[in-house]
Amino acid sequence: MKLRGSLLVIAANLCALVALAFVYPHLMVSAGPLVRGHEKLTTDCFACHVVGRGAEPSLCIHCHQVDRIGVLTTAGSPVIQRSSRPLFHSQLVAPDCMKCHTDHLGLQGDAKLRPRFSHEMLRPIALERCESCHAAPPSAIHVDRRGNCGQCHGFNVWKPAVFDHARLSDADQARCHSCHKAPLDSLHRQLIGNCGQCHALPHWKPATFDHDRSWPLDGAHNVSCVTCHVAGDYRRYTCYGCHDHSPDEMRAKHAEEGIQELAACVRCHRSASSEGEGGD
Repeated sequence: MKLRGSLLVIAANLCALVALAFVYPHLMVSAGPLVRGHEKLTTDCFACHVVGRGAEPSLCIHCHQVDRIGVLTTAGSPVIQRSSRPLFHSQLVAPDCMKCHTDHLGLQGDAKLRPRFSHEMLRPIALERCESCHAAPPSAIHVDRRGNCGQCHGFNVWKPAVFDHARLSDADQARCHSCHKAPLDSLHRQLIGNCGQCHALPHWKPATFDHDRSWPLDGAHNVSCVTCHVAGDYRRYTCYGCHDHSPDEMRAKHAEEGIQELAACVRCHRSASSEGEGGD
């Protein structure tokens, strides 16, 4: 009998709590005070909530009609436009207010409970017009970019981006310095020109050029790049800038050996030796 009496007391208390939750939900189960615009609904939880389902978007639309958001207030007064951007809510696939909004300040203060916007709620046409909601970053690479940001960026996280240089024009591909800073090592500080002469666009490393394979920079030849490479063209070189030679003199000297190409000295001269050391 004693156990039965205890169970009846517990059951009565539970029934009382349930009854109070229905009669005074704003006191019993509230997630905090409401935002200023909904303060008048503080004691009328069922204006937005349905028993067993929580907040119901269809109830929001009774006051906030999707096609009027940003145009008219709930009282019917015109909204002063602060931006020339198109109305955001009209681009939603379906009106589900709870995926982005919460009217309880207690939930807004908790990042884990606060709703987060998902681009999946937007119509496909809106996903292609990122600039209608977002301002382009001021970085050099974004200045001349037009089109769908989704070509490089994901919708859930902005970084990391996946960039394909093939989308750039030939002129832009030759202007690496407009987006990238040159390395500060002793070699790159001397270079002026197209990085593509040594590097491939998909990957910066490994570079395709190894100076020692063509000509070791040793002894008297350990000089600055412009000594042998003129006008920033590192695909060509000249030895006449330092050596007391002339094309006519070299032509006469090499004619007996059948050598006609006098501009490719390193093909035979692999070091500072004055003698030929074999061709390719």
